Amino acid sequence: MKYGLVMEGGAMRGLFTAGVTDVLMENGITFDGAVGVSAGACFGCNYKSGQNGRAIRYNLRFCRDKRYCSWDSLFRTGDMFGAKFCYYTIPEKLDLFDNETYESNPMTFYVVATDIHTGRAVYHNCRTARGDDLEWIRASASMPLVSRIVTIGGRDLLDGGISDSIPLRFMESTGYDRNVVILTQPRGYVKKPSRSASLIKLRYGRKYPGLARAYAERPHMYNEELRFISASEKAGRTFVIAPPEALPIGHVEHDQDKLLVVYRAGRAAAREALPALLEFMK
Repeated sequence: MKYGLVMEGGAMRGLFTAGVTDVLMENGITFDGAVGVSAGACFGCNYKSGQNGRAIRYNLRFCRDKRYCSWDSLFRTGDMFGAKFCYYTIPEKLDLFDNETYESNPMTFYVVATDIHTGRAVYHNCRTARGDDLEWIRASASMPLVSRIVTIGGRDLLDGGISDSIPLRFMESTGYDRNVVILTQPRGYVKKPSRSASLIKLRYGRKYPGLARAYAERPHMYNEELRFISASEKAGRTFVIAPPEALPIGHVEHDQDKLLVVYRAGRAAAREALPALLEFMK
């Protein structure tokens, strides 16, 4: 029996996931493998490195820093979330990432990115959190319109949530029999067509029609994934942790109090689910 963890993205909604995973770490819950999408990749890698509390700590510390996330960063660097500051300065100098623990942890850690030529999901096993593996994590969280395209090994990549927002099907197909899925939208949520789809088509459609098509089809893909998760949950293969209501936060957030509200909601949801989760994980 192989146990997997699936972490949805959602930009700063990902702090809900960070709250959940911190409680799981505190209770000694481990997995054979995990997959993160976008913020689920950026914050979820701390699970493999065993760094309880790190995601909320550096978000509180740097949420008002223009180098971390700002229009100024977008205009200066091409990335609203500053690539150099977020992925190199913070983990290497300001809030150290534990690479040694990450690399010695036997849990496999996958991330999902979108190939902008085909519009299809690409999955990568990040054996380290350095070099190209770190760039895969960055690619997974690089939202279109506010991020530069990330090129790795000849692939041009952007946000994994465009093509596979909640990759439970991937984990089941990879051999993980029982999976815990952390959602960042409440149960019953239905994704509707995005008003930004026309902007995506205008910005990328001519050169990258596959990306524009995938973005336009994302609501259908997302809702189909929710149906698959529900069926897997009813079959006893999946355990779902979701916020009880819509999280009061946007994609970008500079208010520390709102960050804490979302993080604490994740902790509360995990504590409430813990008895049933431990039974599921037997």
